[in-house]
Amino acid sequence: MSRRPSSSNSRGRSAGDRARFSRGGDDGSRGPSQRQLRVGEALRHALAQVLARNEIRDPDLDGVSVTITQVRPSPDMRHATVYCEPLGGQNGKEIVAALNRHKGFLRGEMGHLITTKFTPELRFVEDDSFAEAQRIETILKSPEVQRDLSAPDSEDDSE
Repeated sequence: MSRRPSSSNSRGRSAGDRARFSRGGDDGSRGPSQRQLRVGEALRHALAQVLARNEIRDPDLDGVSVTITQVRPSPDMRHATVYCEPLGGQNGKEIVAALNRHKGFLRGEMGHLITTKFTPELRFVEDDSFAEAQRIETILKSPEVQRDLSAPDSEDDSE
């Protein structure tokens, strides 16, 4: 009895090879897929809607505006990392801790707003990209950098 290939598009690859190629390699050098980006954006919008309703009863979150900067779902869409920043950047660690305490409630509310097969488990982390951008801007405006930028190039003078 002869065996047939399991699918017409396998092209002679083993199951492990197909899985590795579909993930984009083993080194993780490729970025998120289009699907991950699309789902992440849908999750970000849904989470922003839930937070805007202000239904969480927590003293750490009372009267605080939280910016959801990015949501990165895992490749299997079961988990998502939520990057957030409180407005003004004050008390970030306390606010992130409060959001992580209420992640079950937030996940349930998001489940009503999105149309994915699974609502991912959420993990909130503080987005430090704003602080990093401010630090770089401060360095660029420092007198030492300004002096170096305004100094004439010595290489051009010698030619």
